Amino acid sequence: MSTTTRTLAGLIAAALAATTLAACSGSSGKKDARTVTLVSHDSFAVSKSVLQDFEKQSGYKVKVLKGGDAGQAVNQAVLTKDSPQGDVFFGIDNTLLSRGLKQGLFQPYAPKGLDSVPAGYQLDASEHRVTPIDYGDICVNYDRAYFSSHHLTPPSSFADLTKPQYKNLLVTENPATSSPGLAFQLGTVAAFGQDGWQDYWKKLKANGVEVVDGWEQAYDERFTGSAGGHKNGDKPLVVSYASSPPAEVLDKKPEPEQAPTGVATGTCFRQVEFAGLLHGAQNTKGGKALLDFLLSRKFQEDMPLQMFVNPVRKDARLPELFTRYGQKVTSPKTVQPQQIAAHRDQWIKQWSSLVLK
Repeated sequence: MSTTTRTLAGLIAAALAATTLAACSGSSGKKDARTVTLVSHDSFAVSKSVLQDFEKQSGYKVKVLKGGDAGQAVNQAVLTKDSPQGDVFFGIDNTLLSRGLKQGLFQPYAPKGLDSVPAGYQLDASEHRVTPIDYGDICVNYDRAYFSSHHLTPPSSFADLTKPQYKNLLVTENPATSSPGLAFQLGTVAAFGQDGWQDYWKKLKANGVEVVDGWEQAYDERFTGSAGGHKNGDKPLVVSYASSPPAEVLDKKPEPEQAPTGVATGTCFRQVEFAGLLHGAQNTKGGKALLDFLLSRKFQEDMPLQMFVNPVRKDARLPELFTRYGQKVTSPKTVQPQQIAAHRDQWIKQWSSLVLK
């Protein structure tokens, strides 16, 4: 199946899933007041004991609805905004935030603990429609074993990826359907400017970059360095996270000296994820309690080894495995939210014309 066909199929599936969920949620005007529904992407995870503690203390039962990659989940939320699938949405990030705000997906609420979050992460501080929950860096990851066995030095920058020695080695996600894919594209905009990023992608395409719909497909199916993958991939370079290497070490005994995957730190773009109380939520009170929980130290400290992202609370402690094997990024690329809002859709269309044809 071609990339274009997979993309179309993925969008149709997302739309059908959203329509089905909307129909189910709208089939009855009543909802159990003790159930609160969290809508998110497929990567949402929390320790069972941590979630049970929240349910016991709050009296609410949490139902989680997952909707594919972050980009697909946001698309579903937009499609069902007049009859929302749940009460809280988690997983909209700074690359897609302006779309969610423009569509009126969220209603204001400032959760407890917000004073422990640095101002730089609070991109909607004036209205509190969304709350920052975590951050991470989208970067190219590499399979150390592949580069060692082929006597190659891994790439360290965006420019390196267009060099002949890395031809046909990189897989990335489609920015139209994937949040990491969009973040990587925005990283190239930040690196080469509005006048230069398209020429860069022409070179990257000529160098054999592969495009797939979402992160799971790229990392688990195509990347040679994924321990949890299908082992039929042939791409030793993948667009993933700076915190992906600790995931490859988790539960390994004995612990290795270094993670089997590394990070090209010159290819990183800073991503911040948010949660918000959905406009039209049936359980507003429960949704507010759930947002308080997502920003609590207990959830924030549980999150790194569940979703392999960094907590936004400055008083949250990181686990040793995360700090030992994670890659610290000192100078990630960024694009101002106003620029993303003004140009995102245009940039995606231009990218599609360049890369998918």
